[in-house]
Amino acid sequence: MSHHEKPAQHPNEKLLHDLTAAFVSGGMDTMTAAFTDDIEWHEIGRDEPIRGKAALAERWANMTGSGGTFSTEEHAAVANDEHGVSLMTTTVGYGDKSLTYRTAEIYHFRDGKISARWAFSDDTAAINEFFGGM
Repeated sequence: MSHHEKPAQHPNEKLLHDLTAAFVSGGMDTMTAAFTDDIEWHEIGRDEPIRGKAALAERWANMTGSGGTFSTEEHAAVANDEHGVSLMTTTVGYGDKSLTYRTAEIYHFRDGKISARWAFSDDTAAINEFFGGM
C-alpha cells in the first residue's frame, strides 16, 4: 500500500459514520438497528445511563417531540472490533435557546453493534444547564 492509499474502513467505523448520518436525517430505525437490545447510553449530566434500545428511542422521541432541534457534524471516527471514538460538534436548540458544543464519544461494540456509549464534552457545565430537566 502506498502512503496515499487509505486503509480499508473497519465495519464498526462505518457503523459510527452511518449512525451520525442517521442522527442528522432523523433515521430512528437506522439508529436503533445499530444498538444491542441491552445498550447502555451514558449522557452528560445524567447519573444513570439509559438502558435498553426501547428506552433510548423513547428518550430521543421525547426530546425531539418537545420541539428540540439537533444538528451534528462528525469530525472523525475510528473503531476496531471492540472500541470506537467519534469526535463531534453538535448544535441543539430549544425554544429561543441554542448551544453548540464538542464531544468525544466513546463506544463499545459487541457482535457488530453498539453496546455502550459515553460522551465527554468541552463544556459540561453549559450542557448540564441547557438540558437541565430534559
